[in-house]
Amino acid sequence: MTLTERFRSLALIAGLALGTAPLVEAAVFNPETFTLENGLQVVVIPNHRAPVVTLMMWYRVGAMDEPPGKSGLAHFLEHLMFKGTDNLEAGEFSQTVARNGGRDNAFTSQDYTGYVDSIAVDRLDLLLRLEADRMTGLHLTDEDIEPERKVVLEERLGRTDNNPRAQLAEQTRALIYANHPYRMPVIGWEHEIKSLTRDDITKFYRTWYAPNNAIIVLSGDVTAAKVRPMVEEHFGKLEARELPKRIDWQEPPKSTERRISLKHPRVREPSWTRRYLAPSYMKGATENVYALEVLSEIVGGGATSRLYRALVIEDKIAISAGAWYDPGARGPADFGFFARPRPGNDVAAVERAAEAVIEKLLAHGVTEDEVERAIRRLQAAAIYARDSLRTPVRVVGSTLVIGRTIEDIESWPERIGAVTVEQVNRAAKAVLGVKGSVTAILLPEPTS
Repeated sequence: MTLTERFRSLALIAGLALGTAPLVEAAVFNPETFTLENGLQVVVIPNHRAPVVTLMMWYRVGAMDEPPGKSGLAHFLEHLMFKGTDNLEAGEFSQTVARNGGRDNAFTSQDYTGYVDSIAVDRLDLLLRLEADRMTGLHLTDEDIEPERKVVLEERLGRTDNNPRAQLAEQTRALIYANHPYRMPVIGWEHEIKSLTRDDITKFYRTWYAPNNAIIVLSGDVTAAKVRPMVEEHFGKLEARELPKRIDWQEPPKSTERRISLKHPRVREPSWTRRYLAPSYMKGATENVYALEVLSEIVGGGATSRLYRALVIEDKIAISAGAWYDPGARGPADFGFFARPRPGNDVAAVERAAEAVIEKLLAHGVTEDEVERAIRRLQAAAIYARDSLRTPVRVVGSTLVIGRTIEDIESWPERIGAVTVEQVNRAAKAVLGVKGSVTAILLPEPTS
């Protein structure tokens, strides 16, 4: 979960408890960091409340780095990383973690791949040894690959092909991104998953899984001084690799509004969404990013937001409404709105009401009071982010792995606090006031 995504979700809680709180100090996690000679970056976030530690391995490779015609490759490899290595049999990684009282998991995104382990702090050396072993020592056979291919295909069937909402979201992404590989699904297209070979997977692994393309983030009852000797022992001997030059993908200008709809008998609640291409921390008009985060909170951040008040509380035509914006990506981001009609109301009425909110925003802008309150909610959320073991590793890891810095994380509350009304209104017009949006409508289809 990215910096903005996590902080904005926590802002809903913080807004209730600390809606008028003073501005928080700039520092968020106060992490310690060091880098090995082979390029492996290590970040330690001390939290001594309990003798446990969460470790996350972040690799700077995701679905957007897959060769053409090989969609799903990064995700497929993530599954296979739990198979055999030079020192472990297939499945022994997870068995070893569980036998020592820990838990492990993994995930793939467009931008990166992550592996997460939680365990008692006195077993940290074991975790580091296991992660170092599979960073470069993975051995794959057809007996490993083919059963896991079936698992991945079943995952696609369950999460996307049998899910109308996911089907529509997949097709919407293919519309909003005309050129960028973000248009491809992370899990991959079914026909391309079926065609991936052991050579494809092994080549991708040997290209991207290297210490100089990875970050270790630890949170818990640890310090950098205690962690460093263990990291040096297990990872220091691994050699850096020459990484391919990444393509600087560019989206062409958009000049048309596009609409997509899906009717399906499994749909019980219709829904409406609208997406606009937007800058991220790393791509596009980055000077607008912090203002867009504040705008997202004002227009769609919970029950006090403009969209929710207008559609749910005042007009009573929707059961939910809001907005999203997450700039934590290597490529472009999107700014979106959503709403679900109340029974007895149709999607068209909800769309008209949402458009009225957007048009009013563009015509009259936001107010000083709205900006101040949104800033305080977002800043207060940073306080809550410190309280768990997993939130810091996710926030820090997902920020660093896209190319940002620890200073960017620690200064986030301060930068949010510097946003002005003028900046929010300028950013709103730059993103919401231009053509190129994609509207998606999900509708029930009565069975005959």
